[in-house]
Amino acid sequence: MRTLVVGDIHGGLKALKQLLEKVHPSVTDQFIFLGDYVDGWSESAQTVSFLIEFSKKYPSIFLRGNHDELTYNYLKHGDDNPLWLNHGGSATKKSYERFSSSVIEVHFQFFQKLKNYHIDSQNRLFVHAGFTNLNGPQHEYYPNLVYWDRTLWEMACSLDKNLSKKDVLYPSRLQLFSEIYIGHTPTTRLGKTTPINYANVWNIDTGAAFKGPLSMIDIDTKEIWQSDPVYKLYPSEKGRN
Repeated sequence: MRTLVVGDIHGGLKALKQLLEKVHPSVTDQFIFLGDYVDGWSESAQTVSFLIEFSKKYPSIFLRGNHDELTYNYLKHGDDNPLWLNHGGSATKKSYERFSSSVIEVHFQFFQKLKNYHIDSQNRLFVHAGFTNLNGPQHEYYPNLVYWDRTLWEMACSLDKNLSKKDVLYPSRLQLFSEIYIGHTPTTRLGKTTPINYANVWNIDTGAAFKGPLSMIDIDTKEIWQSDPVYKLYPSEKGRN
């Protein structure tokens, strides 16, 4: 059984299908999607429909990303704030124009059931963005921080590589879990288009919403698969660029 973690998709359904063709999914695999299924490329609604059908055949855990919450708020309450629209929401809004109310209701349920985080039997944490509470994401006073916070990743990036877990200066947040898998902050901000590992934190968001590819990792072997740069699969679109 493989545990395969997928980074932020942002409506790039063509990239996701390309990845799945490379990994040859099996019903014995466990897929963990790190959130942000929407907002970016033109197939946000189609991506959600695809994931719903995919999960009927393959074991899947879907985490909640900040863009998923924003899209849910639009679909449920009509919240189409300018900030959301300017950061991929416009493409998502347009993708839903051709969808019936019955299909959108199924999508409501998908968004409602998203998990804020997942901890597996090997004490590995999977979360869209991070957490701030020193006792872990389950103790967050503001639960939505787990899909908005960037400080966990910033802390991991700035950590002295020579610092051991036994050192008094080693961050207590990073000692809670054997490994932490996140998305949310594109690795392209650090000039990389592959997943990055600092301390025990793995960032799998490789900038699919912008100029990077979509990535997937086998967390036991650390084998990585990537799509083409997603913007090349949607040549007439801007994505979130």
